[in-house]
Amino acid sequence: MIGILGLLIAIAVLAYFAYKGVGALPLTLLAGLIVILTNGMNLWTAYSDYYLAGYVGFFKNYFLIFAASALYAKIMEDSGAAIAIGYQFIDWFGKKNAVLVVFLATAALTYGGISLFVVVFAVLPIIMVLFKEGDIPRKLAAGCMGAGAATITMTTLPASPQLTNVIPAKFLGTPLTAAPVLSIIIAIAQFVLLYGYLKWEEKRLRAAGEHFTYIEGQDSSKYEVDRRQLPSASLSFVPLIVLVGMIITMKKIIPNATALVVLSMSVATGLAVILNWSRLKDKMTTINQGLASAVPAIASPCAVVAFGTLVQNSASFGRVVEWINGFQMNPYITGTAATAIISGITGSSSGGLQITLQTFSEQFIQSGANLEILHRLIAIAAGSLDSLPHSAGIFLMLAILGLNHKNSYKYFFVTTVLIPLVTFVIFTTGVIVLGL
Repeated sequence: MIGILGLLIAIAVLAYFAYKGVGALPLTLLAGLIVILTNGMNLWTAYSDYYLAGYVGFFKNYFLIFAASALYAKIMEDSGAAIAIGYQFIDWFGKKNAVLVVFLATAALTYGGISLFVVVFAVLPIIMVLFKEGDIPRKLAAGCMGAGAATITMTTLPASPQLTNVIPAKFLGTPLTAAPVLSIIIAIAQFVLLYGYLKWEEKRLRAAGEHFTYIEGQDSSKYEVDRRQLPSASLSFVPLIVLVGMIITMKKIIPNATALVVLSMSVATGLAVILNWSRLKDKMTTINQGLASAVPAIASPCAVVAFGTLVQNSASFGRVVEWINGFQMNPYITGTAATAIISGITGSSSGGLQITLQTFSEQFIQSGANLEILHRLIAIAAGSLDSLPHSAGIFLMLAILGLNHKNSYKYFFVTTVLIPLVTFVIFTTGVIVLGL
């Protein structure tokens, strides 16, 4: 009980001090110490083996993606291509629909196979243009990006290439299009709730007299240019279209997802350079700054994943899994509850799904439950409590947007925790009542 209490206290400490502006590294080291002391773990082993294994493992697996993504975003921004895309969206949809455009653009990219860790770099310059023109407070972009990247296209829509849809298919033997009718119904319900909330917040912020502001220390001059000086919008879309197209069409040729993303980003970056050669005034500075920005961007997620790895190696975490396993409940309830709780503890939807299904998949298969429905429900459950304040993705998106937990986390909470939580609880209940 002391170990489990320590685990809960550690997560509470993470949430509290994240709001106070403490960085991910000192924060996770402190929370990790609480877990270590309350679980009787060896101090040196816990940090040197478990914590660092998580930190280095995430860095190794994702650094090339971060570097390629950061360079692509920097070249698209410095060349004016991303800004031209932003203005084209305004021409198509109008300033009043900036929130919807960011939501849908982010969703389209993630449904095309681009991960959250990549999309945040690709969408940032577009957000700056759209929100500047619409005079929308930048902090609301947190909610738009969370809604687009971490809800419908990550967990709910059939055929999503995201890990939260792939992992259940691997363990349960279900297709990526599992429960298509139910999936689409839930996706529509989520979209209505998400977009309704974002528009309500936009109106509330306008009524409060809040306005758009640039990121502190950012060179805003690139966003204040005459549109006639920008590159062609049609050509500006080419690198982005090639990026998404390669990820969608080359999965069978290059089955390694990381390698495919890095290659696609590199090709898109090369195209952006060629198409905008004369517009990149100081190419070496752009390249240096783009690649260098990957290091601070990946540091916070590394620290958060490191804490999650330490937690998974604690005795109390094993007891939590055993406690859940001891429940004799409907498999839909066991699956969604276990996935949500474990995802919340680890701060990772994919981590929560992996651990849940490693423990319960055989039990689920033999339960007689409709595995396609179970697949969809647990995928949505994974995308709920995974976005508590200690989530790696939250730290990344806030850092890239120049925001912090105190002024912006509530938008993430509603779009990526509350709404997914409400929808999976309602639809799980409905499935059980209908006897599906």
